[in-house]
Amino acid sequence: MPPLPNLLAFAVTAFVLIAVPGPSVLFVIGRSLALGRRGGLLSVLGNALGMLPQILATAIGLGTAAAQSATVFTVIKFLGAGYLAYLGIQAIRHRRQPPATAPAAVPRSMRRLLREGFLVGATNPKSLVFFVAVLPQFVSVPAGSVPLQLAVLGLVFLVIALVCDSMWALAAGTARDWFARSPGRISALRAAGGTMMIALGGLLALAARRT
Repeated sequence: MPPLPNLLAFAVTAFVLIAVPGPSVLFVIGRSLALGRRGGLLSVLGNALGMLPQILATAIGLGTAAAQSATVFTVIKFLGAGYLAYLGIQAIRHRRQPPATAPAAVPRSMRRLLREGFLVGATNPKSLVFFVAVLPQFVSVPAGSVPLQLAVLGLVFLVIALVCDSMWALAAGTARDWFARSPGRISALRAAGGTMMIALGGLLALAARRT
């Protein structure tokens, strides 16, 4: 386990970085505007779960190799950008589609939303670079197992991100529910959410690797 001062310092750092609206927040807001609070929260959970493989990779050393390889970084970057653009296009295409209400459709919908969020989180190269570049700065070698300390710090980041992003999802989803009184306005909101995800995919595709 990291020493308590290191853990607290990292928690404060992570909170400040997460609280400032960035790509993750834009993704959550876009999904919540397109799908509502439930869709936004499930996307947040899936996105957080998608960080787990990156945290594990960082803890055992693979994350460093991936972040330092321009080829691997580029492949992950374009996979993530392409998937975000795909989700945005789907949201725009189905902007006039009424929400499914059949009970049988709910489990499949939940799995799909979690899977989509997971893929976005797992293919986000920025979070991998963050884990590799920042987490080791809060590790204390005399405190014991370095991989365990890295894993704990990564989980702390995940929990903070989950809480903060959920608040954005609730806020955006609530605004969407208010606009849902008008089919035209909710259609426009879905289109706006899809456009945000396409724009986010474009920004991710243009992002440069920092060494």
